[in-house]
Amino acid sequence: GKTRLLRALTGIDADRLPEEQRRGMTLDVGYAWLAFEDGTELDFVDVPGHDRLVGNMLVGAGEIDAVLLVVAADDGPQAQTLEHLELLDGLGIRDGIAVVTKTDLVDGAGVAQVAAAVEQLLHETSLRGSPIVTCSAESGEGLQPLRSGLAALRDRIESRGGDATPRLAVDRAFTVRGRGLVVTGTLRGGRIAVGDSLRIRPGDSTVRVREVQVHGHAVPVAGPGRVALAVAGTEASAVERGTVVSANDAVVVSDRLLVALRPAADLSGGPARLPVDRARLRLHVGTAQAGAIVGTSGREAVLLPDGESAALLRLESPIAVAPGDRFVLRRPSPPRTEAGGRVLDADPPRGVSRRRITPERLTSLAAARTTDEHEDALLALHGTRKGELAADVSEALAQRAVAAGEIRLAELRTTLTSGLKRLVTLSTVDAAAAVDRVIDELVAAGRLTRDGDVIRNRAAAPRATPAGLLAAMDRLEAALDVVAPPPLSDAARVAACPPEGIRALEAAGRIKRVGDDLAWSAAAYVRLEAQALELATVAPLTPATLRDATGTSRKYVMALLEDLDRRAVLRRTPDGHVPGPSAPVHTG
Repeated sequence: GKTRLLRALTGIDADRLPEEQRRGMTLDVGYAWLAFEDGTELDFVDVPGHDRLVGNMLVGAGEIDAVLLVVAADDGPQAQTLEHLELLDGLGIRDGIAVVTKTDLVDGAGVAQVAAAVEQLLHETSLRGSPIVTCSAESGEGLQPLRSGLAALRDRIESRGGDATPRLAVDRAFTVRGRGLVVTGTLRGGRIAVGDSLRIRPGDSTVRVREVQVHGHAVPVAGPGRVALAVAGTEASAVERGTVVSANDAVVVSDRLLVALRPAADLSGGPARLPVDRARLRLHVGTAQAGAIVGTSGREAVLLPDGESAALLRLESPIAVAPGDRFVLRRPSPPRTEAGGRVLDADPPRGVSRRRITPERLTSLAAARTTDEHEDALLALHGTRKGELAADVSEALAQRAVAAGEIRLAELRTTLTSGLKRLVTLSTVDAAAAVDRVIDELVAAGRLTRDGDVIRNRAAAPRATPAGLLAAMDRLEAALDVVAPPPLSDAARVAACPPEGIRALEAAGRIKRVGDDLAWSAAAYVRLEAQALELATVAPLTPATLRDATGTSRKYVMALLEDLDRRAVLRRTPDGHVPGPSAPVHTG
């Protein structure tokens, strides 16, 4: 009688399919809305009640704020009533109203008996304490108290606020001639307006909103509730039930989820228990579903407060999901709701970062309530996030850098980058960028000093250079003051200049090192740079042209051109090298 009740409340028949109307049974999700006198509206998602249609039921229930549980007075709670209550408990739905309908068919004592049975069932679930209303859709008796209860329920949910970023989990996608692709779903979070750009997940496309409709009427902007969007920018095949249309960066596509599980209520009297390790179940989240293997052992398996337990879900196919999303895990055969839960991390640590998973960090993540708290907990768990390093990781690098004493910057970068990749999972490029930021912060804080290409801590301050070393440095500089210098190691041996002398020459800017064993004196490098730039100004400069102009070999020419390209003094093109953005500008 739930569809009949909705028709009495709203005037809308939620059974939209001909087969539903012929059989008098809801087969797929249907929709209706109730308009209040103050202009606000309450959307209803009419879900199938039959046990064979639980998958369709969860498509509707996955995005709801509250539940209207309907029990017929002449039947009382049925098997599907218990099953749906277990699913709602798994989803953590805490707000709702229970309605005992068809009171015109049963006497007062019978209605009271059914209401008491419903109350006892609710008490065993997350809906405990929800009000129970009795009414008859046929006579209209009790409909007004039900409307009042729905208005109070609306006010209670609206007062909580929530995420301001729009997100729509698609439950229907189809094409309309003249409008193109249309998607419908329950909009959560913020508002969507005509002209907005939204991302499609899974997938990598961006769509533009061409039209917004609410309850069959075109509007310029829509807030949370049932919404239809005409969109452009992707093929119809890219969108299906389970797709998420959103501007929220937190929505990612993942096939691994770190979750907090809790046993679903078992209203048949069996013990509440969590799935066993490696159980193969069906995950239902939003309007999506996927096969899932439950991991309840290993680092992720941690008992959490409030009866929850951390676990890792490995999915058969990737889905669009965000931290905080609620879900249920269901065994298809024999049908049973195994657990409910919420997503803690939609992209859990992999590789070496898994070693950072500890009970303390998982507990902090599960306890996070605000966006900032959640981001802080994810940073601590992963060790790195969005280019930032966790405090303990940064300090580990800092201590290693300070302990190095005096060291060339390139060598320090290599050492710290390698060390960072042993602490957290990062690409070499991202790790090198993070190391550069750490070094800059240490120099700014005074824990390190930088002298040219040399980094040292305060305890490794340079001492006065002995006269003999100064003479050796002069000899090496002179040996390198030619267009084709000998290998640096050979020149240093002939000049009797030790490694500290070479570092001192680099730090003072007296020699320019362009390779492990190739360097010019600063003066020779400046002359070669000016000659290359002059030639490149006239026409694209090729290695052969520079080789002939300098009278050197390809070895020197290629090293020089690569260094000038790196410094953006020159820029490589298919025709040759041309002046780059950092080339000196001469004005007459």
